[in-house]
Amino acid sequence: MIPAKQALARLRDGNRRFVESHQGPPARPSTSQQPFAIVLGCSDARVPAELVFGQGFGDLFVIRVAGNIVAPSQVGSVEFAAELFGIRLAVVLGHTQCGAVTATLQALRGPRGAESPNLRSIVERIRPSVEPLVRAGGHDDAALIAAAVRANVRASVEQLRHGSVLLERRIESDGLLIVGAEYCLETGAVDFFETIPIE
Repeated sequence: MIPAKQALARLRDGNRRFVESHQGPPARPSTSQQPFAIVLGCSDARVPAELVFGQGFGDLFVIRVAGNIVAPSQVGSVEFAAELFGIRLAVVLGHTQCGAVTATLQALRGPRGAESPNLRSIVERIRPSVEPLVRAGGHDDAALIAAAVRANVRASVEQLRHGSVLLERRIESDGLLIVGAEYCLETGAVDFFETIPIE
């Protein structure tokens, strides 16, 4: 575990190197943005959307939250980007071995005690999508986690598609497409699934 002051020093040093490496055109980061896609992804440090998709400054409007859950602030962020930039693609990006999904599965198997109300709120948002898998049984742990990750992504996609009048209108009239995807930590590949909404 890195002490806080050492971590802060690493960030400062990293930013200094970043600024030095981007002096002058054409490598300097842009001060404007014209993102072509919205990515609602997990906060997991191993899944930085810009790197995963090979994009640069200003290319993606990225929203990150543990478990790629959809709460009002995430819906509002997607609405903001769709309205302001006219973006026509939103991707909900889950990933293998998701800690938030795993924590939810553990909570369904039995209470763990002293978790904070804020952490519990993340678990409660994931719970409805994975609870049926636990009740159905028949999965080993690895298969259950894999199925739960995808179920959670699908639930977030459906919440975005049907949880906002503004986004529903953009889907119907402007061709906004909201898709689910899963990043594989082992291979680096992204698998897009449920890309076409059922009419």
